Amino acid sequence: MAKFCGKIGFAESKEFSPGVWVDEITERQYYGELRRLQRSSQTTDRLNDDIRITNEISIIADPYANENLNSIRYVEFMGARWKVTSVEVAFPRLNLTIGGVYNGNKD
Repeated sequence: MAKFCGKIGFAESKEFSPGVWVDEITERQYYGELRRLQRSSQTTDRLNDDIRITNEISIIADPYANENLNSIRYVEFMGARWKVTSVEVAFPRLNLTIGGVYNGNKD
């Protein structure tokens, strides 16, 4: 299996102004393995097709990742940020399945 080293983005909701909440992203570095590599294109009515990857990345989880696994938003992989579509707990690892490109808040 190929090795993985990259950043994972965790989101925490903060009140920006009264009644307005925004996600504040915290990035942390993790190491692990690439378990599955798969790429596909989705044909749409737009000019360019959407690229989706259904890769699975298994990281060695630290206490922060275990406590905040519900707030994982994206993984930096191959120069882009990809949405995390599911998280499987397999102690001491977290298996992250990633999908389309992450277009959310990065700060």
